[in-house]
Amino acid sequence: MSTELKYHFASDNTSGVCPEAWQALEEANQGYQPSYGADSITAEACETFRCFFETDCDVYFVFNGTAANSLALATLCRSYNSIITAHEAHVETDECGAPEFFSHGSKILLARSPLGKLDPADVERIATSRNDLHFPKPRALSISQSTELGTVYRPGEIAGLGALAKQHGLAIHMDGARFFNALAGLNTSPADITWRAGVDVLCCGGTKLGMAVTEAVVFFNKDLSQDFQYRCKQAGQLSSKMRFISAQWLRMLTNDTWKKHASSANVLARRLSDALGHLPGVQILYPVDANAVFAKLPEKIKTGLKERGWVFYSFIGGGSRLMCSWRTTEADVDAFVADATVFA
Repeated sequence: MSTELKYHFASDNTSGVCPEAWQALEEANQGYQPSYGADSITAEACETFRCFFETDCDVYFVFNGTAANSLALATLCRSYNSIITAHEAHVETDECGAPEFFSHGSKILLARSPLGKLDPADVERIATSRNDLHFPKPRALSISQSTELGTVYRPGEIAGLGALAKQHGLAIHMDGARFFNALAGLNTSPADITWRAGVDVLCCGGTKLGMAVTEAVVFFNKDLSQDFQYRCKQAGQLSSKMRFISAQWLRMLTNDTWKKHASSANVLARRLSDALGHLPGVQILYPVDANAVFAKLPEKIKTGLKERGWVFYSFIGGGSRLMCSWRTTEADVDAFVADATVFA
């Protein structure tokens, strides 16, 4: 008899759509509305973003994170420019060259990134290493928040990188696929880790938070967003029934719904980390700042867990990556740890 596969910790993409987003979809499915973002729901969602970030910003909705990151970076860079980012950054490791494709050739330059965070000294080294026309001129700095190793930049860390970027004429892009998990783990405002710290454009993750097929590209520097709608259209990222992807944001940003789900995932990741860390031979590899746990598991434990149906991945940075989502429960965590304990 086959073992049922348990994708609980494989990725925060494996969970379904959260109830609030599902309800928003149902409510948007009433009557008729103008197409391509001219509807009242999309207008209200954009205004909600402006209130959330306490600033006037341009907001665009696309279908997935690769499109959000790639189109944003292509807006910041021309083909002869370069993008400085971390070795583990998603735009480097997991987007199939999309940032280079949409920018018509902008080169990605990799800086040292202890614990997944960009090393400011190495960023400056790359930004100032050459200024001749034979080298792709650095134009953008890309930050992941939270990082690919599950760590979180503090406001001062982002502000320091922001000041450095501005000093060297770099625009700042933030890959916020798990922005809300990072925000939930910090005692700060959304503005303090974005535009107040120097971020020009944020790709704001909706799918991993519990929404369906929607990401937001938020331009805090509105001078950079001129004609971005044309870029979205050309790339096949302009939704004709925009209200269905914008309505979910309107609901999630209201009454701290985002915080409920992000905080729950973060708390359960810490519970999982603490419990696994007590097992013989298990090593927690990185600080658990958000909803990711990276653990070096003895081979016996890994094999035993997979035999019992648990699905998880070896990942960037080494070890096994275990992700908690809005749907993860204490029972899920306890069941995983109980099975791990059997093989410890």
